[in-house]
Amino acid sequence: MWLFNSSIGRKVVMSVTGLSLVLFLLFHASMNITLLFSQEAYNMICEFLGANWYALVGTLGLAFLAVVHIVYAFMLTIQNYRARGNDRYAQEARQEGVDWNSKNMLALGIIILGGLCVHLFNFWFRMQFAEIIGHATGSFDPTDGAAYVRYTFSKWYYVAIYVVWLGAIWFHLTHGIWSGMHTLGASGNTWLPRIKVISNIFATLIVLMFLSVVICYACGLEPKLKDSCPQQTECCMKDKQDCCKAEKAECCKAHDEACKQACEQCCKGNCEECCKGNCAECCKAQKPECCKEGAECCKPDAECCKAEK
Repeated sequence: MWLFNSSIGRKVVMSVTGLSLVLFLLFHASMNITLLFSQEAYNMICEFLGANWYALVGTLGLAFLAVVHIVYAFMLTIQNYRARGNDRYAQEARQEGVDWNSKNMLALGIIILGGLCVHLFNFWFRMQFAEIIGHATGSFDPTDGAAYVRYTFSKWYYVAIYVVWLGAIWFHLTHGIWSGMHTLGASGNTWLPRIKVISNIFATLIVLMFLSVVICYACGLEPKLKDSCPQQTECCMKDKQDCCKAEKAECCKAHDEACKQACEQCCKGNCEECCKGNCAECCKAQKPECCKEGAECCKPDAECCKAEK
């Protein structure tokens, strides 16, 4: 089959899969940009996609395109390596008109693949996968994508990883887009330079859309939630290690499943621990007689432990 056996066929497959993935990146970046204006709107998109059949079909399609693109990239690299023979050991001078990124596409691809694994763990595993298996794999509701974005980019090391990852994507796209279009027939002395310029603009636009979200949330400039918790609200589990305090008390919302589970832990047994502030509402789901307004913690026999207990 010529798509597998011939060099041109392999390049065509690389071009079609690569350009298809670029279109997905544009869609993904357009979806992410809503995080700069409304976290609720982003969560609505996450809930709309989620584990619905059309989202699952799209996910499988993307996985197929990515795997084929990666496999063919290695095949073409090995083919080019063998074709050079003994010349591959020779010291090469810099070739005129050959960009650095065009000579390092495989290295850039490996960096992108590593970043993709981190990204899938941070978001896909904790969101869509959690919906598929019907069991939470993260600290927040699977449809609360904004909460995962806030958490991820509150960590400096994730911010650094994503900046490097997006830089590698930019270099990869600036060569990959025009190269793919050239393979599919867009050529000529007039149009090829224009296609290169368009590719650079397109790649820069996509990367800036992603990067703006990273920087905005890393600097704490994200739009506020309309129903965020009042300041100084606390939501603590019995071991006192998982607390949401002050303005970061999103988990204390009464409808937040993660907060509900944490507060239910406080109310187990004989109600030794107290659920403070808005978290007292969550405890009523576990033991209505256990918690009252005003940070009270009551035993089943109606003896109330106020203040600390």
